[in-house]
Amino acid sequence: MTAPVLRDVTLRDGLQLTGKLLPVRRKVDIVRRLLALGVPALEIGSMARPDLVAPMANTMELVAALTPEELRRCWVWVATPRHVEKAAAAGVRNFQYCFSVSDAHNKANIGRDTEASVAAMPDAVRLAREVDGSIQLCLATAFTCPFDGPVDPERVLAIARDPRTEGADDIVLADTLGQAHPGEVSALVTAVRERTPPRRVVFHGHDTWGMGVANTLAAVAAGADMVDGALGGLGGCPFAPGASGNTASEDILFATRPDWFTPATLAALVDLSEELLSELGEPNRSRTQEGARSKASAFEWVVAGESA
Repeated sequence: MTAPVLRDVTLRDGLQLTGKLLPVRRKVDIVRRLLALGVPALEIGSMARPDLVAPMANTMELVAALTPEELRRCWVWVATPRHVEKAAAAGVRNFQYCFSVSDAHNKANIGRDTEASVAAMPDAVRLAREVDGSIQLCLATAFTCPFDGPVDPERVLAIARDPRTEGADDIVLADTLGQAHPGEVSALVTAVRERTPPRRVVFHGHDTWGMGVANTLAAVAAGADMVDGALGGLGGCPFAPGASGNTASEDILFATRPDWFTPATLAALVDLSEELLSELGEPNRSRTQEGARSKASAFEWVVAGESA
């Protein structure tokens, strides 16, 4: 199994529920440390209203502080064409156009039904193309909805096949609540690959029910090209009751072992993750981080020193 591209989403999905706005200089430090370690892609912020998602309030300031080269490896969450326009003007070139498969969650999350988000997507695609950018079709609640329960896979496929979404470079399948199991993930990724327009498939998992790594591996085995994770398992959706943290980036990397990931890389990630979790007052949810601080010193992946 080829290792997937990891996108670390600490600075967007990871921070959403913390309620704490990190200074721009701290976010820049995190971006540059992750990129220097070899993390291929990052999600660094959101165009969500700061009165609703306070930790995202300085996203555009962060974008302004990064170089064009750095921004080519960074993604920003958007939900409307106006978001794309504003983000593009600031220098963003990778746009994650996100809405929910279920109407109930889409209304709670971004204030409109799913059809309205689909109808607006061609304008979002056009605006992204005008700056030679990339745009993803990101489908939240692709498996279950906190309000309506299980989501029919055919609804996901219908959106993915809708002519108004065909301009997307990638499709993101989000297990927003972390309630999916590996069989479901494998089936949906396979169906999307076989029955919708060809594009890169991204899996975004949460570890609410302990299936984060298992679901990620199932997605990769079924053909997902990119997977999302957050340091220490941070994260969750503020508009999805019952959602817990993202699958930990450390756990995904330890399971998939991309070429750039070494014991030294893990040690640096553990240090960064512990610093951030301590700063935010958040618990560690990464089993790999726990293992790295164990006393099994004969194992090359164990990190010297004590946990922060």
